[in-house]
Amino acid sequence: MRIPGVRPVWRILRRPRVQDWLLTIAVALPGLYALPASFIVPVASPAVRADAAAMVLGALALLARRSRPLLVALATVALDITTALFTPFTVAEPASVIAFYTLGRYTPARLAWLTALATAIAEGFAMWATKGSANQVGNGLMLLLAVGVGHFFRLRYELRERRELHAAENAVRAERRRIARELHDVVAHHISVINVLVGAGRTTMATDPARAQEVLITAERTAREAMSEMRELLHVLRAEDDKEPEDHSGVGAAEVATLVEQARAAGLPAALTIEGEPAPLPAAVDHAVYRIVQESLTNTRKHAPGARASVHLVYEEEAVAVEILDDGTSWTPAGRDATGAGYGLSGMAERVALCGGQLQTGPRPHGGFRVHARMPVPGRAAQPPPNPERRSSVDQRAARG
Repeated sequence: MRIPGVRPVWRILRRPRVQDWLLTIAVALPGLYALPASFIVPVASPAVRADAAAMVLGALALLARRSRPLLVALATVALDITTALFTPFTVAEPASVIAFYTLGRYTPARLAWLTALATAIAEGFAMWATKGSANQVGNGLMLLLAVGVGHFFRLRYELRERRELHAAENAVRAERRRIARELHDVVAHHISVINVLVGAGRTTMATDPARAQEVLITAERTAREAMSEMRELLHVLRAEDDKEPEDHSGVGAAEVATLVEQARAAGLPAALTIEGEPAPLPAAVDHAVYRIVQESLTNTRKHAPGARASVHLVYEEEAVAVEILDDGTSWTPAGRDATGAGYGLSGMAERVALCGGQLQTGPRPHGGFRVHARMPVPGRAAQPPPNPERRSSVDQRAARG
């Protein structure tokens, strides 16, 4: 249950200037009480008045402790030494302890420790020279402890800032990788399809104009799909906040059949087999399945001309698996040049890793290439065992063709 008005008050109390004023008032209160009382009570000595005045002056100096920590520390310790020399009081004032804590909190460590050490020696020497006593050694140790506590909190704050900065940098790098994967998948797939279709239309234009027109219409439709996906990606990049979830409509396991149909239309003999009972998948897994199939078919079309491809999608009890096989000449996974500049398989690996799954890629023993990904889907109800005879309509049409 939230009490109305607490949050605004807490927001005001967290302001550094407000905290400094409250701290100054708290430290000065004993002196503000003792100073007038020393003039009223006849037995009060001038030493009481001097100590009360030093307490008030030290508290007022704390108002500048964040902007001038070294100056405030020296001023408060000077008041301490003066009080110790001319009064019987030898205990360090609270203002001095707070000032040296601030010194350790906001100044370089070497400067803070050297100042505290020099102060402890100066106070001890002053007491020994004037009173023949070393009572101020305890005060010096207290100031050193205050510097240590301030330095500890400073290191803690810097480590927290460093962790937050590191987390922000990691988030930026992860978002850049995600955008690179999306751009690669969208551009590479659709451009390769359009390239094949336009080439087919050019070669058949003279002999079969009707077929050429059909192929060019398919290329035009593919170009529109590419533009649509690019607009969705640009919409995500231009969004000013993350309140609106990313739209993956039309990009999921349910659309794998459409991908296979597009591959067949582009001249790649492809078949789809589905095992198990299709069920809704988490957005990340659903999106990863689609992109893995898309990238695999694109690679087959680009690097294994004339090959046949098959897509095998399996819905298990607590996971989903997808396997893409082709029978073409094996191609180099990491890129087709010495620089290893390919991003397809690395993008697949990142997608699968983000879903907590495993990816296996590599040449097949008897030629061709294999991509197999399996991603967990926790919470799914138990499904009936996969039926090897269950085939999708796409696969059946491929068999008839």
